Amino acid sequence: MNKEQTLAKQKRTAGLFILSIIPGVGQIVNRQFSKGIFFLIITGLFAYELKVFGMKALTGLIILGSVPGEDHSLFLLIEGTLQLIVTLIFLMFYTFTIYDARKIAVMKATGSKINTTAKDMIWNAGDKGFPYLFTLPAYIMMVFVIIFPVLVTLFIAFTNYDFYHIPPNSLIDWVGFKNFMNIFFLGSYRETFAEVLGWTLIWTICATTLQIILGIAAALIVNQDFIKGRRLFRMIFLLPWAVPAFITIMSFSNIFNDSIGAMNAQVIPLLNHLPFIELPAVAWKTDPFWTKTALIMVQTWLGFPYIYVMVTGVLQAIPNELYEAAKIDGASFIQRFKHITLPMILFATAPVMITQYTFNFNNFSIIYLFNEGGPGSAGAGAGSTDILISWIYKLTTGTSPQYSIAAAVTLLISFIVIGVSLIAFKKSNAFGNEEVM
Repeated sequence: MNKEQTLAKQKRTAGLFILSIIPGVGQIVNRQFSKGIFFLIITGLFAYELKVFGMKALTGLIILGSVPGEDHSLFLLIEGTLQLIVTLIFLMFYTFTIYDARKIAVMKATGSKINTTAKDMIWNAGDKGFPYLFTLPAYIMMVFVIIFPVLVTLFIAFTNYDFYHIPPNSLIDWVGFKNFMNIFFLGSYRETFAEVLGWTLIWTICATTLQIILGIAAALIVNQDFIKGRRLFRMIFLLPWAVPAFITIMSFSNIFNDSIGAMNAQVIPLLNHLPFIELPAVAWKTDPFWTKTALIMVQTWLGFPYIYVMVTGVLQAIPNELYEAAKIDGASFIQRFKHITLPMILFATAPVMITQYTFNFNNFSIIYLFNEGGPGSAGAGAGSTDILISWIYKLTTGTSPQYSIAAAVTLLISFIVIGVSLIAFKKSNAFGNEEVM
């Protein structure tokens, strides 16, 4: 190719790029008329939507209203967020049209075959683009079901949406990072956040670790050949999982009642009949320490059957030849467990084990149903046994709701859970194990 041809090609490419600024024009220049007209229609619809609704929605997102009693700041924020998502989707489409026009122009310049008829393009899209077309509805639903609420929560965290600023009587204003600053530096919120976060971490680690240990131990015991009636034990161990958690938690709430609960009225007196044992009645629901202890015990009971079932499946899949070879080499039960059983369990269940921690980190039901986050108060509307997620609930449903602070705490929870999960997955090589299977 000589210099003149090269310059001519560069001019054509530059001209095509300029034409492609309007979606669809580049495709029409490449003689893909059906695709170009389709892209032009989409662009026209977006331009019409932006003129009729979009610009007003984006402006409302920026100013959040100007006339109290008439402008509803929350609705403006939601509409503006929705329009922002639609605009971002169109920008992605716009980028694709430029890329597509340039790609087809290169194919045309090199003499490659391109599809020009509508039938050929539909066939090509169904053939080569089937995975994308098949998953497109799921991605669209994910955008509006997951990303849209997350963005609304994100924006609320940067406003002053609280009891004193409830639209439409009052307007909501942007306050930047003030809510996050209050959580970390304002006395009442800082102390409450530190206390609730500390208990949340203790609760998550203790309750989840105990249910995992109990589930693995139960599976190991029942899986031994010398155990008789293993089917009966398996059915018994599944009972906590079979009964709805709501019923179990409410039942345990009554069992741990300080005055008439079975623990103080029957279990402890029964234990006191044993030699050298003298136990006093315990303030299960009025003393924060014992309430936390009871919560961890109840969650261990509720959570271990799932671990038990999962580990049982792994144990039954481990070849007996490995244990036989270890026995011949003189390995003890502890050594066989350490070098064969435990690595195989962790290899197969590490991702699920990690998700158990993230689940309990946000396990609202047991905290609220057992004692509504009580007893006592940790300040800023939180009870002494509230975890972060139940504190958020109280921040938004109390007599003086603090929606913006709740949104800020929600974002902090998300950062903590996502960060810890990613680190745990990476350190445990949870998904990397798939490559060696």
